[in-house]
Amino acid sequence: MTEADRGARLEGAPEPHKMISASGGVQVAADIYGHSGPLVILQHGGGQTRHAWKGAGQKLAEAGYVAVSLDARGHGDSDWAPDGDYSNDALVEDLVAVVENLGQRPILVGASMGGGTSLTAVGEARVAAEALVLVDTAPRIEAGGVRKIRDFMGQAPDGFASLEEVSDAISNYQPHRKRPRNLEGLAKNVRLWPDGRYRWHWDPEFMKRKRSLADRLPRQEDAAKNVKCPSLLVRGGLSDVLSEEGAQAYLELVPHSEYSNVGEAAHMVAGDRNDIFVSSVLSFLSKVAPPN
Repeated sequence: MTEADRGARLEGAPEPHKMISASGGVQVAADIYGHSGPLVILQHGGGQTRHAWKGAGQKLAEAGYVAVSLDARGHGDSDWAPDGDYSNDALVEDLVAVVENLGQRPILVGASMGGGTSLTAVGEARVAAEALVLVDTAPRIEAGGVRKIRDFMGQAPDGFASLEEVSDAISNYQPHRKRPRNLEGLAKNVRLWPDGRYRWHWDPEFMKRKRSLADRLPRQEDAAKNVKCPSLLVRGGLSDVLSEEGAQAYLELVPHSEYSNVGEAAHMVAGDRNDIFVSSVLSFLSKVAPPN
């Protein structure tokens, strides 16, 4: 399957502010908030897009930072990997290339998959970060919560007949959120394919990548032990992906890290309680990387 097969963008889907050269010839889409100040790179979780950070990006800009939210390869408006490589290594290489392109030492904020990318990049000395913020992810995560995400992402391989069906799928996955009355916002989540079916915005090859929590754990733990920059771990108090035990295990590996538990949020912390999330991040950054 080629990128040309991925369907048409729906009317109302925002164009990316910028396309940035990543690794292997892949171009990644980015939205940029702010004009000057410390650089914050925002990386979303698997199956999400840069739009997950819109509210946070705006608040960071207002506080004096430049926030760059990225679509990971194979997601949103970024290129699909021509070789189908969506491994952690490929994502780290993309981040390294983006940092080099932006030319500024960054603060890394990563949720779920994006947090794993950030932790590997910092802990393996691929990116020299001013600070590291992990959002509902750590080396030790829960298999049941991860399985729930994969099941959601793997549903409807033949697509949806309508945006109402897309909305039903999202509501079933996130029952704690109020269902939107207006479906126009779904334009950021799906594309309309030539067969008239709506499909998620990511490359189907992404779901075929090899995943093993057992293989992931030692590498992530080794990376955590090497985190020397200031660190903040933010956990969703309702999360079934990062348990309190998993969070405490990270804090033992990175004893200088700060910790924030957002009690009313699930795995998608910024989407559930962006106000509390941003307040926690800005409080942390005001101490370790204040705006100019």
